[in-house]
Amino acid sequence: MAPAGAKKGILERLESGEVVVGDGGFLITLEKRGYVKAGLWTPEVVVEHPDAVGQLHMEFLRAGANVMQTFTFSASEEKLESKWKDVNAAACDLAREVADKGDALVAGGICQTAIYKQDADEARVKRLFRLQVEVFARKNVDFLIAEYFEHAEEAVWAVEVLKESGKPVAATMCIGPEGDKNDVTPGECAVKLVKAGASIVGVNCRFGPGISLKTMKLMKEGLQAAGLKAHLMVQSLGFHTPDCGKGGFVDLPEYPFGLEPRTATRWDIQKYAREAYNLGVRYIGGCCGFEPYHIRAIAEELAPERGFWPPASDKHGIWGSGLNMHTKPWIRARARREYWENLLPASGRPFCPSLSKPDS
Repeated sequence: MAPAGAKKGILERLESGEVVVGDGGFLITLEKRGYVKAGLWTPEVVVEHPDAVGQLHMEFLRAGANVMQTFTFSASEEKLESKWKDVNAAACDLAREVADKGDALVAGGICQTAIYKQDADEARVKRLFRLQVEVFARKNVDFLIAEYFEHAEEAVWAVEVLKESGKPVAATMCIGPEGDKNDVTPGECAVKLVKAGASIVGVNCRFGPGISLKTMKLMKEGLQAAGLKAHLMVQSLGFHTPDCGKGGFVDLPEYPFGLEPRTATRWDIQKYAREAYNLGVRYIGGCCGFEPYHIRAIAEELAPERGFWPPASDKHGIWGSGLNMHTKPWIRARARREYWENLLPASGRPFCPSLSKPDS
């Protein structure tokens, strides 16, 4: 048990049946705001513009997030060379500063490497992971996440390194129902991650809410068939991607600068949250395209289970109830759940196709 006055840890929360709401996307959001350069997507912004990162953390906290994940995606020595250590340390400090303003935990995150795709050198890959984990350990993050892995083998290596820290480990793959790049099925991926030592497994990024939940179902079934137990975690895109191929949204012609027409509505995300919960997932958040209002939608949908509303709901009427004050009667008529649940939003683009053909 946690000492009096201390926050409950991630596993304590999940084992008690609590819903943990993750945070949302940083890369695409901060690129839109002018702080991150598309391409390598490296997070120097935590050093160059810490206020921008802190503000986004704060918005996610107000929206209901229980976890502040360090903005350390692609922050390895491989990608950032001499700047990697300062970036990782600054990212931890920013996440902790905001987490301590609420009942949130700090998660140190690592992701896949380019080295693995070049020669799959286990020792070199693990060395990169260990360097980041050393910073996370020094900064005393609450738990660790291995995220955005296309290959189960590399994800297993990441989990093995993270377990050396003695902290709880979560692991998520950026895969769809077809499995990883080597055709390892989602169920098999989940089994491998749990056997490597992950207590929390799931998927993040690359695919939208519907596809991500299909993959989670396959992961859950794989674990059940193997007689293994783990907490389930999903952090999908905030974009709809029904036309994606195996590689996910990075293969769509709209990636990364024309994705806005695919943005999920807050009502889409409430549906995602409810379906994830009904599937047995208790760690629910988002990745690229997930804005603070999307996280608020998760927190509002699951407020009955959590027992409270997020601070950001003070300015938001559930299911559009705030529209009751509108001067136009046809807009007042939209202040009800049935209207927004059954809405089929238009794209506003008369000659656009409804779906795209992936480039790969």
